[in-house]
Amino acid sequence: MMSAGDAGFSALPAGGAVMDPFDGIGRGWMLVTGGGPGSWNTMTASWGGLGHLWNRDVCFVFVRPQRHTRRFMDGSRLFTVSFFGEEHRAALEYCGSHSGRDVDKAAMTGLEPFEPVPGCVSFRQASLVLAARTIYTHDLSAEGFLDDAPLSLYPHSDFHRMYVGEISAALSGPGR
Repeated sequence: MMSAGDAGFSALPAGGAVMDPFDGIGRGWMLVTGGGPGSWNTMTASWGGLGHLWNRDVCFVFVRPQRHTRRFMDGSRLFTVSFFGEEHRAALEYCGSHSGRDVDKAAMTGLEPFEPVPGCVSFRQASLVLAARTIYTHDLSAEGFLDDAPLSLYPHSDFHRMYVGEISAALSGPGR
């Protein structure tokens, strides 16, 4: 698998990964990829965030128990969140509606995997890649909700697991 430099990516300085998280995550979506170069899976996500927690720059993502990516997130502490331009919307739609148990998402979408940092996988078409190491997980539960409205999103009580990852690298793609 090719390295970040071979894929045309460059490291951003601390604080250089400037983006609007409301747009980039909520409206633009992202790919969350768990596992390493030998065995990985990716999924589209529109729930998550970026911030500063426990004196560290972090990202946090949410994965339901039935998602194939969950076993890769649980099996490795390393993961990436990758952001794309609108021209890759169809690939993100595909990755969010098909399971890696059944299809090779990279082959079906034309996304080209690469290793942005040792042990992580992202895609050459990404404009921004954040590599992270999980430092905390938490399973959401009905008892934790103070507002009933989000419970309607869980008719089968398949609550997400939250992964908080310390960001170890931010990389800018060639098209950024």
